[in-house]
Amino acid sequence: MKARVLGSTGIAISRVALGCGSFGGIGSPKELVGRGLDEAASFATMDEAVALGINLFDTAHAYAQGASEKMIGHWLAGQPSIIRANIHLSTKVGLVITNGGRTVDLSPTSIAQQLNISLERLGISRVDFCLCHFPDSVTPIEETLEGFAAVIEAGKAVHIGACNLSAAQLTEALAASARLGLPRYECLQNEYNLMKREDESDVFAICQEHALGLTPYSPMAGGILTGKYLRDQVPPPCSRVAQWPGSCLPSPKQFGAIARLSEEAAKRGISTGAMALAWVMAHPVVVAPLAGPSRTAEHLQVAREALTIELDAETRKQISSSFD
Repeated sequence: MKARVLGSTGIAISRVALGCGSFGGIGSPKELVGRGLDEAASFATMDEAVALGINLFDTAHAYAQGASEKMIGHWLAGQPSIIRANIHLSTKVGLVITNGGRTVDLSPTSIAQQLNISLERLGISRVDFCLCHFPDSVTPIEETLEGFAAVIEAGKAVHIGACNLSAAQLTEALAASARLGLPRYECLQNEYNLMKREDESDVFAICQEHALGLTPYSPMAGGILTGKYLRDQVPPPCSRVAQWPGSCLPSPKQFGAIARLSEEAAKRGISTGAMALAWVMAHPVVVAPLAGPSRTAEHLQVAREALTIELDAETRKQISSSFD
């Protein structure tokens, strides 16, 4: 598989990364723990990823109350050293899930505590990338960066990054790093797909200007862009739309755009989801989108299909125009 260097880290990343948010659950919601892939299916997914040439596995301290990291750790423990050495791991800290809901704590103490737990679950001494899961509206960014600097100095993380930041938040963080001489965010993980393109107007420009590696998540909009949901039909109770808090079906206009996406995919002999993923991969600023495994079919078939085509700028523009 082709690879691209992630920002200024010097680390070459496969054109698709493995999103491990469905190992043991479906992301971070407490009520969805146990509804994702079990350990056997997660192991099969990671085996498929290695065979496909994927070398970045992305997880988080909060995914499935730790089950995602534990499954990755159990899988790694059974791998030969040559495979372990080739896998780059990314985890996220800051999100706190309790019975009362969810909060974000990116204080130095929280960063250190959560990363220590993550490393123990993963069975390793350091991660290549430690990202803040969400912005913290209480802790000053300077304190957060000091917390990340401490885990880098302790040898527990090589690089740091961020998720779900606005352009203003990203700019503030980069300015604070430069002003204080602290480690800066080297990569960014925001949602980006045909139905969510706001970052194109400002965030992408910041990534280009500062040489940040962009690894967007949800390239298929949580499965909506696979075409599996049908107009005027209630989604199956086991589907992501039915289970994920706040999810909803596409609008009539979006259903029409997805139908046209399916037509373009059929012309190329690939699935609708693969076309949506290929569209994200084709953006010049994107290093590697996170592709999660299917729960109902061959786990990484969509990623495998997407890697067979390359969309030029004009074709990509034509596809996106349907979603304008």
